[in-house]
Parts: sequence; structure tokens; C-alpha cells
Amino acid sequence: MPGNGKKMGNNGSNGNNARRQQPLNFANKLIASIPRGRKGKHNVIVAKILADLDRLDMETAILVPLTGLNGEKMENVRSALNRATKQKRISVATSTDDKYFYVWRTQPAKSTATAFSE
Repeated sequence: MPGNGKKMGNNGSNGNNARRQQPLNFANKLIASIPRGRKGKHNVIVAKILADLDRLDMETAILVPLTGLNGEKMENVRSALNRATKQKRISVATSTDDKYFYVWRTQPAKSTATAFSE
């Protein structure tokens, strides 16, 4: 019967094999509206470094004060930066001293395969 709240099978029966409509345990959302990618806890500092790299020339390094890392280990920030630059195909180099974490762009490595024509 229409409107009785029971799900009807394809053949019009009450569908003994049909799953009962139970409320979901969790909220749901369309996949198309879900953001892709990982935003780790170093996302903000890495985004700032990449934004500055875009505005500087190849001969200039960014000086990130180690005190500005808000207690995060420089090694973890370097790893996050490495993941981001590989994903964006940006070639960078890094260094550090007692006060700063240095980041600068480098030329991408040239392919070792060369074509010879005779």
C-alpha cells in the first residue's frame, strides 16, 4: 500500500529481501562537496613559505625564524614543505642555523637522459 512507510520491492511485494530503512548512525554529505587533500597542522606555515617563494627571485632565500614555528620542530616543517613542493613540482633547497630556517628556490634537476643526433 502506498504511504504505509514500508519500502516496496520491484515486483510490488513488501520485499522480504529488501533492507529495512533504518536511520543512519552518522551524518552524510555528497562526495563532490568534500574538500580534497590533506591539511596538516603545518599547512599555514607551509602556505606562507610557498606564497613568499612565488614573489621572490631565484637568488633570494626566505628566512623563517625558528621562534616563529610556535614550538613545532623544524624537521617536521621541513618535511611538510618537502611534500608540498613535490606535489606542486617546485624545486627548493633548505638550510638552518641557530636562528633561522632558510628556504630558496632552485633550478629543477635536468633529466639524465639526453638525446643524441648524428
